Amino acid sequence: MVSTGKNETKKVNILFEDDYLLIVEKPAGMVTTREMRTGDDGLQYLEDWVGQNFPNEMPRKGIVHRLDKETSGLVVIAKTEDARVLLKDLFKQRKVTKKYLALVGGDLPKIGDMNMPIKRSKYYLGRFKVDVDGKNAVTEFVVLKKLKIDSKFFSLVEVNLKTGRTHQIRVHFSYLGWPLFGDRVYNGYNFPALNRQFLHSAYIKFVHPITGREVETKSSLPSELQQILDSHEA
Repeated sequence: MVSTGKNETKKVNILFEDDYLLIVEKPAGMVTTREMRTGDDGLQYLEDWVGQNFPNEMPRKGIVHRLDKETSGLVVIAKTEDARVLLKDLFKQRKVTKKYLALVGGDLPKIGDMNMPIKRSKYYLGRFKVDVDGKNAVTEFVVLKKLKIDSKFFSLVEVNLKTGRTHQIRVHFSYLGWPLFGDRVYNGYNFPALNRQFLHSAYIKFVHPITGREVETKSSLPSELQQILDSHEA
């Protein structure tokens, strides 16, 4: 665990581990990497947790991809430099299957795909947008369940992320008028009982870059998200 200094702790669960890599569950509210941040700023960092439990001198302590602060779920971490280089290459070549669970506003069609380029916004710090001059971004989804909350329709979707742009899922769905439940940055429905967006990295699969074996890991929804599904029906 990592202490917040505010009488709170957030637990990082290890779901897969061998001599070369880890797959962990990052809790919502924890920042994945420090980047240029130093010192005690009151935030929790997955990078710090890795450094405390698996000391190494690799960049980002071996973390090869990131989740947004308020997104929970699976993160892959290298334990050796060889594994780090090879894992980064797998992600770059899009040889890693990543699926997310998201609750989005609207009564969506059963299946869909979004192929819209994304770039950083010039006008809003920390935000991204669909723009013809942006980088290629492809998102596929399947609707799993429909809900009705406060007389509004929502759709639980399984998202197959074909590319890995920053805020990609949030930007794509918001652009089409289906913002993520609880996402205050991209105009999602404000649900007072939830202080995060409803987005969870639930599934990851790839061929192990060292052993050649298939690695497949699943993560269940955190309780605060599952409770919303259990409490509402369409």
